[in-house]
Amino acid sequence: MSPLPMKILLTGIPGPVSEAVLLELRKEPGLFEVHGVGSLSEPWTYADRVAGRALPPDRYHIADLCNFHDFLKIVEGMDIVIHLDDGVTDAQESSRAAVYNVFEASRQAAIRRVIYGSSAMVCLGYLQEEPYRSIRDHRWGDLPMALPMVTKTSVPRPIDRVASGKLWGEALGRIFADVHGLSVICIRWGWLEDPLNHPRAELSSLWCSRRDAAQLVKRCVLAPNDVKFDVFFGVSANHRRWVDIDDARSRVGYRPIDSVEEHGTMRIPAA
Repeated sequence: MSPLPMKILLTGIPGPVSEAVLLELRKEPGLFEVHGVGSLSEPWTYADRVAGRALPPDRYHIADLCNFHDFLKIVEGMDIVIHLDDGVTDAQESSRAAVYNVFEASRQAAIRRVIYGSSAMVCLGYLQEEPYRSIRDHRWGDLPMALPMVTKTSVPRPIDRVASGKLWGEALGRIFADVHGLSVICIRWGWLEDPLNHPRAELSSLWCSRRDAAQLVKRCVLAPNDVKFDVFFGVSANHRRWVDIDDARSRVGYRPIDSVEEHGTMRIPAA
């Protein structure tokens, strides 16, 4: 008898990363049964449904993640929760409540693993000092030949409330991993949209393509059971990146395909 597919609950629908992850996981219906959570009654257009970018009605759930009991009902019976977005934008306190509910509901429902969407912005403070300041100021010629990478063990340096909130979510995940035995993997996402649209050109070096993002999430879903807690940077193989992705390569087999330079979209001002 074939094993049952892994039941996966994906938050943050609709969204660019959730769409990419959904398409990637649905390539293997025998391995993954994907469910989604969002706040919209109909998040997909007719074209989305024709193109296979939509979930069937019985696998899409409308929920406010700040309502713990409603979310708990949805998460029961799942194997893995991929929390890409809390769907809350009105207040920092509400956002934190949504993140807590995801972890606590997952604990109560005996979920095997939570993949939490954090942000590389938790380390953005490094751009205030050398050698990373040269990136911020576009002084590419001043960069050392071997730029030291900011890693998951580097001291976090958030510079705003949003980034500090993401760091709080990582710390909460650590509590649930250490105290309650929940497997938690945090992904510190880089820039997930067109790099040309980024208001700060130097952050193009943190770009992550959608297919690389989907691959990393899938690798985290399939990570060995002995991965109890970990943090990875969700960034493509950009030549001028300053955060580490080698750890994700060795730990879960992440092999980014894209780079911002090869796509011809890195914003480098003329000398």
